[in-house]
Amino acid sequence: MKRRTKIAAVSFATGLLIAAGTAGAAVASGAAIHHPQREAASLTGTAELYRSAGDDITFSFDAHLAAQDTRNPRKAMGTFRFSHYLHGDGAWAEAKVDCLVTGGKVAVVSGVITDSDLPGAKGKRVGVTVHDLGRHDRLGYSWAGVGSPTDTADLPPCVSSAPFEKVKPGTGDFRVVPWNPAL
Repeated sequence: MKRRTKIAAVSFATGLLIAAGTAGAAVASGAAIHHPQREAASLTGTAELYRSAGDDITFSFDAHLAAQDTRNPRKAMGTFRFSHYLHGDGAWAEAKVDCLVTGGKVAVVSGVITDSDLPGAKGKRVGVTVHDLGRHDRLGYSWAGVGSPTDTADLPPCVSSAPFEKVKPGTGDFRVVPWNPAL
């Protein structure tokens, strides 16, 4: 049994030395070693908003800007979803991301509604702002001043309101990856 253990250990060590030698030779020869690039920006996570009247409001995000697109936030991809119900009445919508800009712990994402049970919402662009504050995240949305996502006619990409809403304690897990374009 000891002999098998020694043979296995020698074989394993030899394999490690070969792998290390190959990697060292690649570096010495100038061959590029590829490290995965961090994406240029992202906004992910889900939270419920706090309302004293008991409204059930949820926002979920899966928005990403690839590293190669760092100069163009309009190339962001992904989706976000939101819903608002009070006493059984309300609606939900899902939007396809068309712009994402982040700075520090703040993100502004916009998208065009692709699916919803809110009459007149499909095809409308909406924007949402998130402030990633750990357990005290905040959120704002483009229809704050007009009352409904259906009333955001001609909204440009990456436009929203200040993050004035509070996230319900224990529900926020938003994560913002800051955008750092070379200026």
